[in-house]
Amino acid sequence: MKNNNKEQQGKGAASYLKLFSAQLDLLNLFSHALVFGIGLLIGVTLTFFVKNFSLINFPIQKFSFSSNSLMIKPPTSLSPSHPIISNISLLTSNNQTKNESQYLEGLVVSDSRLRHHDKTKPSSSDSSSINRKRVMNFNRVGLREFLKPPMAMHDMSDEELLWRASMVPMVHKLPFKQTTAKVAFMFLTKGPVLLAPLWERFFKGNERLYSIYVHSNPSFNETVPESSVFHGRNIPSQEVRWGENSMIEAERRLLANALLDFSNQRFVLVSESCIPLFNFSTIYTYLMNSTKTFVEAYDLPGEVGRGRYTPHMRPHIRLSQWRKGSQWFQIDRYLALQIISDHQYFPVFKKYCNPSCSCDEHYLPTFVSIKFWKRNSNRTLTWVDWSRGGPHPSRYFRTDVTIEFLNKLRYGSSCEYNGRTTNICHLFARKFTPHALDRLLRFAPKIMQFN
Repeated sequence: MKNNNKEQQGKGAASYLKLFSAQLDLLNLFSHALVFGIGLLIGVTLTFFVKNFSLINFPIQKFSFSSNSLMIKPPTSLSPSHPIISNISLLTSNNQTKNESQYLEGLVVSDSRLRHHDKTKPSSSDSSSINRKRVMNFNRVGLREFLKPPMAMHDMSDEELLWRASMVPMVHKLPFKQTTAKVAFMFLTKGPVLLAPLWERFFKGNERLYSIYVHSNPSFNETVPESSVFHGRNIPSQEVRWGENSMIEAERRLLANALLDFSNQRFVLVSESCIPLFNFSTIYTYLMNSTKTFVEAYDLPGEVGRGRYTPHMRPHIRLSQWRKGSQWFQIDRYLALQIISDHQYFPVFKKYCNPSCSCDEHYLPTFVSIKFWKRNSNRTLTWVDWSRGGPHPSRYFRTDVTIEFLNKLRYGSSCEYNGRTTNICHLFARKFTPHALDRLLRFAPKIMQFN
């Protein structure tokens, strides 16, 4: 009996151990499943987060790349490009502007068709048709149009004009047949060119060798005959006051307008009271063959010389560099570019040279003497008489104009020209009144050999 009870107890204990073991295995399986589930959930969550993180950062990297690329390729939508487009279009004719519009419109149509081509993949015949349409819409604006002399009147501001005129090609070899160089005659006037009939005879027969630019008071609106060489040659102007910096601004404005024509290689500043002393061929040859520029500059002690200098101009301009001279100059293209691009000395004059300073008599002589004295002759080609004293030179009327007087102006001096001594030192003279015009026209064909 006892043995049977022991056997039954042993069997009961074994079965209990088996049941406990089975429960423990089930618990382990459940715990493993729970851990696996948690791990799976964490893995899915991390995967989704990493995926979202990469999608969020991709546009940022793309934007950063496109920002850097703008530094390499200037965007066409930036506002600074607008004045350039408008200014260039002003230098062309209406037909050319129409052609440019058709060209741009053709490019837009062609680009849209090309984008459609990428989506639909048309046949090769459709592709060639698109290319033919692109060629038909392309109206070429060649170098000839770019080199074409611009209109004298435009709507550029002074800042835009000076920027446009200061452009210089860095490639010195010309990609076209070199054209004949021209002389730019720049008339700084209050109103009309008073001695225009004399200048008309001077220019006659030399149409491809000169350019004319007139800077008059903005209020002047007198009509110039279409047959005149001065017709349509007025540039956008501003009021000019004697002895003030507005005089220099007008000279820079004239130079900038003349520089827009690449053919202009010499630049002559004259007034409405100036006359030519020789015929066109003599003056043209004299200017073109000269190795020097003609800006009068000298050191003058006293009240109307060094007395106009102010120490406030230091350190940019010292008293030893201060010069005086005539404002009527004759220069080459290189110096003209330097004058309109000057941002070092002219601002000093604008700030410290008040009307009593007479900046028109000091700015260019000082500027040229400081930076370009080796290339300058230190004399002007415009004759004027200051012997009577006063703030203005002598004026000449009808009775003053004689053959002897004109020959004195033409040959009565001695100077140096290209290293040699000559008695032709002045090509122009002032100040002549309209009353002298009749005699000037009478003597011009004989003495000056016009025509």
